[in-house]
Amino acid sequence: MDDVFFIDDESDIRLAIEQSFELEEISAQFFANAEDAMLAIKQKGMPKVVITDICLPGLSGENLLSTVLHQDKDVPVILITGHGDISMAVNALRNGAYDFIEKPFAIDRLIDTTKRALEKRELTLENQELKRSLKVSQALGPRIIGDTPAIGALRDTILHIADTDADILLFGETGTGKELFARSIHEQSSRREANFVAINCGAVPENLIESELYGHEKGSFTGADAKRIGKFEHAQGGTLFLDEIESMPMQAQIRLLRVLQERVIERVGSNELIPVDIRVIAATKTDLKKAAEEGTFREDLYYRLNVVTLDLPPLRQRKEDIPALFHHFLLVAASRYGKAVNALPDADLQTLMSHDWPGNVRELRNSAERFVLLGNLGHLNPSARSQITTPLAAQVAEFEKTLIEQALSSNHGRINETLELLQVARKTLYDKMQKYGLDKNNYKADD
Repeated sequence: MDDVFFIDDESDIRLAIEQSFELEEISAQFFANAEDAMLAIKQKGMPKVVITDICLPGLSGENLLSTVLHQDKDVPVILITGHGDISMAVNALRNGAYDFIEKPFAIDRLIDTTKRALEKRELTLENQELKRSLKVSQALGPRIIGDTPAIGALRDTILHIADTDADILLFGETGTGKELFARSIHEQSSRREANFVAINCGAVPENLIESELYGHEKGSFTGADAKRIGKFEHAQGGTLFLDEIESMPMQAQIRLLRVLQERVIERVGSNELIPVDIRVIAATKTDLKKAAEEGTFREDLYYRLNVVTLDLPPLRQRKEDIPALFHHFLLVAASRYGKAVNALPDADLQTLMSHDWPGNVRELRNSAERFVLLGNLGHLNPSARSQITTPLAAQVAEFEKTLIEQALSSNHGRINETLELLQVARKTLYDKMQKYGLDKNNYKADD
């Protein structure tokens, strides 16, 4: 997409400006009338800056200004005016025009104004992107750390479904953080003020699971000395998280299916139907479809839960997130044990990046605690370093990105100090930061 759309019905002016813009490396497209410019906007999208003569055949520059700002109020529009159009141009400024230039004008004046308008537009677009990124990142709340494409895709999905009432199935290996994702979904929904209630279906004895889920009346069975409110009622208005749903006994699955369909429960020992307004988030580490085919999980319950499924990536598939995650867990562990921690040595960082992490984020957290307590990562399998499946170039890029991130973080985003620490040229650093999507402003908040 061209940076500038220039509209003027005089061909000699268009030619002169085109040559001047080429010398200044300003990308532009030129039009003899506003109608062609509007068609290009419709087909290609809005340029960064619009420059238009006020007096045009057909649609006027003033009408074009109004149309452009109606589509995007932040686009800088520069008007070119004749002597008799000054009052019209001043009025256009009040209506949102960026600036106006009176004919005849010096090319340098137009170029200077255009460059300032482009800088303003770039800043506006950057702020819009930061706001969008912030909104998306908040979709997982402060609990979830990571910037890999897999985590980004999860953020986008959660942003769309968090504030709906759709039940959700989380699928992921042990230790991938299924409960953290469930809590984040709850916290980003309109149910955030009500309870988030978690129950591990595999940890409740089979004869007690219905009492745990639905509650019971006094005297309904031996040991029921008082009425008990179950997890469903306790989660009223909020979210119920059913972890290890694959472990739920078959008889309990039948009753759960009815509750999910009808949104009513009965306490054990009662015939009273109690309406429940909750969202259910179930989590599993097994393939429920395969389990249903094998007869160990009800097929109808699987399809009832499978409205929205989120696949949580194992840590080995998001290794770029390891340094940030480990740093977070270090700070948590240091606070917990009242110990100070030093920066992670390069060799230990390489060990972290080379390990396969079968225990996923949970294993990484335990390693961070061990590092705080013992000051080493000796418990990780050294042979893992030789089990490298990632191409060398990708490993080097990951390592380079991590070092730059650590330098920016330790210097709170200050470029001069970062340059000194890394011993690289300024242009090299900026090129690397652009390559890895690093923004110095994201590290100033640490100060």
